[in-house]
Amino acid sequence: MIERWSRDQVLALAPDASSQKAAAGVSAPAKWSRAGVARDALWGECKGSGAKPYRACVDLREPAYRCSCPSRKFPCKHALGLLLLWSADGVPAAEEPVDWVEEWLDQRRERAAKQTAKVAEKIAAIAADEAAGGSGGSGDDRRARQREERVDAGLADLERWLGDQIAHGIAGARQTAPTDWADLSKRLVDAQVPGVASVMTELSRVFRHEDWPARLLSEYALVHLLAVAHRRSPELPRDLRETVRSRVGFTTPKENVLAQPPVRDHWQVIGSRDEDRDRLLSRRVWLLGRATGRAALVLSFAPVGQPLDSSLVLGTTIDASLCFYPGSAPLRALVAERHSAAASSATPPHGVRAGKVPQLIADVLSRDPWTESWPIVLNDVVPAQADSAWHLADHDQKEENAVPLLPSTGTPWQLAAVSGGHPVTVATEWTPDGLRPLTTWDEQGRVVIL
Repeated sequence: MIERWSRDQVLALAPDASSQKAAAGVSAPAKWSRAGVARDALWGECKGSGAKPYRACVDLREPAYRCSCPSRKFPCKHALGLLLLWSADGVPAAEEPVDWVEEWLDQRRERAAKQTAKVAEKIAAIAADEAAGGSGGSGDDRRARQREERVDAGLADLERWLGDQIAHGIAGARQTAPTDWADLSKRLVDAQVPGVASVMTELSRVFRHEDWPARLLSEYALVHLLAVAHRRSPELPRDLRETVRSRVGFTTPKENVLAQPPVRDHWQVIGSRDEDRDRLLSRRVWLLGRATGRAALVLSFAPVGQPLDSSLVLGTTIDASLCFYPGSAPLRALVAERHSAAASSATPPHGVRAGKVPQLIADVLSRDPWTESWPIVLNDVVPAQADSAWHLADHDQKEENAVPLLPSTGTPWQLAAVSGGHPVTVATEWTPDGLRPLTTWDEQGRVVIL
């Protein structure tokens, strides 16, 4: 039987705040009948506005959800309400799932087996094609060459543009640069260089800072480095070449990623963050391997109104094999295989002291200079304020052993309350502007979402 999740862990699965509120409204025991939990399945019937109750069930291994209600939100309020009831020990244990739940679980197992076989066939085809020295056929070859030519031309145009900016100076960038960046971004999209195009569209953020000239020159330098690295990619080591291609905007098919050697570990889900950009939702879930100490990022995307992947529950640990995207500082990964159901993490993850953060990030940047985000777990740190800015410091409170928090996070009231002035473990996301707190753990080892 899977250990029950906390209320916070359940609410973290909700697609939005309104779903959290609605779920709380249907989590009362009086709303549910014929509820039960057996093996890795949870189910129940919830009284609704119609004559028939809504049937909701959850596969706790993933988790995955099903409900007979017409809601387009995923998970719906009924599945979340059922999970809240279960988290409060309000669902009785049963020997076996009821028939309609067992039927759904069988369908899921059948689909998973077919998908696994399909992926295995593609991986075998990729291996055979690589052994034959091919790339999938003449049509694929032609399209690949055409894109390479467009990318080369687009990045050559970018190099010339950057040279002009430096030659003419950036004193008037506030007035002229945004229009120039928008025009250049369109040209890069046409040249099939979406990675660099995205960087150019976000450069306006440098003007938020007083030292914007230095920041702008730094951004220009990184973009120029990427363009030159792509032009000289045949001279680069394979891993670094893969990183450059990824930053430029070339994608790696999932089948190719799953063909990489898997890394099995007990992966603790330490943090999660959702973003909405250009009506595309993204979810970043951070994992940390208990034995390897390795960090991993699992990304999922969905259009606005569509559900994001919610199979990784914050504060749980999964025994799983992960396959990492190739690169010089591999971080993004796919969950290739789960070897057991997710279990609640009894203790906080092992991390580093705040004084070790600069060296850790220096090592990451030496392998991938374009890194803008990296997960870091800090042990025995205290949130403190100095000169109106907040930071996390080692419990000895030495100024040199303090790492600033991202200014946009504001005052970390919840983190300060959990800490109470005492050392705590905090999972964070490093950015060039500071750390973004994600989660912490209270005295009982329970995860607290920040």
